Amino acid sequence: MYGSDPAGGYPTRRATRQMFSPRLECVNEPRPPDPSAPLETNDTATILAGTGLWVVALIVLLIMGPSPDHRWWIWTCVAGIGLGLFGCLYVRRRDRSINGGKPSSVGDEKDESVPGRTLS
Repeated sequence: MYGSDPAGGYPTRRATRQMFSPRLECVNEPRPPDPSAPLETNDTATILAGTGLWVVALIVLLIMGPSPDHRWWIWTCVAGIGLGLFGCLYVRRRDRSINGGKPSSVGDEKDESVPGRTLS
């Protein structure tokens, strides 16, 4: 199985592996650093926007009154609102612990002691 088959002319298992093996020269080359700094976003605003959309969906459903087969849509909206509020509290608490007890603001250039944070 691993030897050559001169009678049949088929390539050996080793020859087949060499023919189809990927070239890995580019893996060993050092990659240049990414020129852009990590994006800083306002996570609280993003979460509140999503939670607001769940609130709008809940209001629309309560006004329209879904059929009894679709009452679970209301509870989906309630769960989305609850998870959004939990996410907002979580992100604010995380930002406070990163910033040493101060509320965070996007673009705050004074905080250079946060590990893993790149400032431009």
